[in-house]
Amino acid sequence: MRWSAEIKGFESYLKLEKGLSPKSIEAYLSDVTKLVQYLDTENTEVSLSSVKLGDLRKFLVWLAELGMSARSQARIISGLKAFFSYLSMEDIIKGNPAELLEAPKLSRKLPVVLSLEEINAIIDSIDLSKDSGQRNKAMLETLYGSGLRVTELI
Repeated sequence: MRWSAEIKGFESYLKLEKGLSPKSIEAYLSDVTKLVQYLDTENTEVSLSSVKLGDLRKFLVWLAELGMSARSQARIISGLKAFFSYLSMEDIIKGNPAELLEAPKLSRKLPVVLSLEEINAIIDSIDLSKDSGQRNKAMLETLYGSGLRVTELI
C-alpha cells in the first residue's frame, strides 16, 4: 500500500502518544486508507509531500458523490487533519495541506423531551414515604421546572 511506512508511524503515534482507543485508531487509519483508495482510482501518483489542498477537496467531493453523510465527511476531515499534522510534526512533509479543510455544516438535533403526562407518571410513581423519595421528587421537579441537565443538578 502507498504510504505504508508513514501510516504505520501514524498508527504508533496515535497509540503511544495520543493514547487513543483501538476503535478510534481504526477510524483514523480508515480515513487515510480512503484517501489512498481515492488517489488510486484517480490514477494519481501523488507523493505525500505533493498532496495539496485541492487534492483533498476533490477527495471530499468524491466522498459526497458516493453518498457519504456530512457527519461522516466531518469525521474523515478530522482524521486527515490529524494524519497530515503528524506528518508535518515529524518533518515528513512541509506544512499541512489539510489545515484549511472545512468540515460540512452539521445540523443540530433537538433533544427528545418527555411529555407532561410522562413527567407526572414518573413523579406519581415515587414512594414519598421514604426520605429518598422526597429527595427524588424534589430533584425531578427541579430538573423539569428549570430545564437543568442531570449533571448540572448533581
